Amino acid sequence: MQQWSSPSATPSQLRPCVATFGNFDGVHRGHRAILDELIRQGHERDLPTVVVTFDPHPVEVMHPERAPELIAPGSLRDEFLREAGIDGVLVLPFTMEFAQTSAVDYIVDTFVTGLGAAALVVGADTKGFGAGYTGDVSLIRELGGAHDFDVVVIEDQGDDQRWSSSAVRAHLAAGEVEAAAEILDRPHRVVGTVVHGHHRGRDLGYPTANLGTDTIGLVPSDGVYAGWLTRLDLPEGSGDRRLPTAISVGTNPTFDGQARVVEAYVLDRTDLDLYHELVAVDFVGHVRPTLRFDSIDELLEAMARDVDTTRSILQP
Repeated sequence: MQQWSSPSATPSQLRPCVATFGNFDGVHRGHRAILDELIRQGHERDLPTVVVTFDPHPVEVMHPERAPELIAPGSLRDEFLREAGIDGVLVLPFTMEFAQTSAVDYIVDTFVTGLGAAALVVGADTKGFGAGYTGDVSLIRELGGAHDFDVVVIEDQGDDQRWSSSAVRAHLAAGEVEAAAEILDRPHRVVGTVVHGHHRGRDLGYPTANLGTDTIGLVPSDGVYAGWLTRLDLPEGSGDRRLPTAISVGTNPTFDGQARVVEAYVLDRTDLDLYHELVAVDFVGHVRPTLRFDSIDELLEAMARDVDTTRSILQP
């Protein structure tokens, strides 16, 4: 998958194309419906597929006080787009100057002149883009007729509620990783480098991989979770690449901790040296909330139960 940052720099092999645009935070099932149709249109027309997105998130620039914490920012989003089968991603730098671009100029400059789009796939709720938030699906249809590109509109997707990034964030804030996974169609993931901690887990017989401050991805609310740790530096198919894991998120109140950390204990493994490795942590199920224990013995008993619960959650 190729990536670039200006319509004028579109690789020649990706022009003309079929395209879509949006923030695609989380690349959830609603997004996947659009991407699946984009890929179908590309196959039907024998054209490559291009996603146009923005960095930073437009709300972060326009209304920073309301900016959401992103589910899967930057490289994590791009990896999910690559896994979806997209050929190219145009990441437009979103600035106050760019925000003053009219909706018409944005569509024409990006998709007609820059990408030579034969078709534009959008969600039915696409609106509020361009200066004055005037862009919507009806404008896109009008421009499609004027500039000879097709417009394919995908209706809202969801079961009991619309699948949305906001819904995923709400579930993660409540520790409801199972509900978040239903919308994402996969366990929620964070990625970071393993760093040295206080080594308390190793002293207690449960050595943990602590993720550092470079971690990307929205961290769920404090608690203990069942999940998987993937060692991204190891090749696919390696036996020690994807490992069952009990995950703790919080400040370690039993030890009067202050910093909020993500710690991952690989079940039944005390032999791993993961320091400085890049790892992904996938949250599969909620085990319990974070608790403060009055003694180390109480903590150890709880950790043993956590491991048993994690094992039962992760079993096929």
